[in-house]
Amino acid sequence: MSGKKGAERPTVGDGKSGDKHEMKRKKSVLREYTEAILWAVVLALLIRTFAFQAFRIPSSSMEDTLLIGDYLFVSKFLYGAEIPFTGGARLPAVRQPRRGDIIVFRYPEDPSVDYIKRCVAVEGDTLLFRNRTLYINGVAQDEPFAKYVDGSRSHRPGFDSVGPLVVPKGHLFMMGDNRDRSADSRVWGFLDKKYLRGKALFIYWSWDSKTRRPRLKRLLHFIK
Repeated sequence: MSGKKGAERPTVGDGKSGDKHEMKRKKSVLREYTEAILWAVVLALLIRTFAFQAFRIPSSSMEDTLLIGDYLFVSKFLYGAEIPFTGGARLPAVRQPRRGDIIVFRYPEDPSVDYIKRCVAVEGDTLLFRNRTLYINGVAQDEPFAKYVDGSRSHRPGFDSVGPLVVPKGHLFMMGDNRDRSADSRVWGFLDKKYLRGKALFIYWSWDSKTRRPRLKRLLHFIK
């Protein structure tokens, strides 16, 4: 008999170790997808809270600059985004609101509702509105965007005739471009800057509900 042992045969497993490996691999893939989704949600919330937010135009108060059915992005960080759960604390602003800025803000008489108007006067300005002409610090303003739809001047006290008024510190005077169809600072007074949401940037989508068609020419239109 030969003293050499025969070649050992490979051991055949029962398959359990392979199954465990496959289960670990599937769990790893599932965990990766879950983490990716969670990070995407967190990132989206951070962007929406501190950087940009989408808004839809529901009324005609800013015609013809903004139309019903326009969807636009608003920069929240420009004026300093509000920090949630801090009682109104805000991040540092890149700059303060200026005359001519179109701004989304919380309606002072019902902060759950968002409004959008044009800033026509900032703190320290003296404002006078007479005969459809806006005067800031005694100078008549050139407003090619202003729209008047009433056939005759109604001279409604407090609406068609305002001022002279001095805008107090920390406040703005807001008006809609569609002057005869806008409930703005002529109605509810100065806007406290604590209600600011952000500056309107550009239109990313526009839908005409009457024709049931998109307004393609308005897409990516920068707002000014």
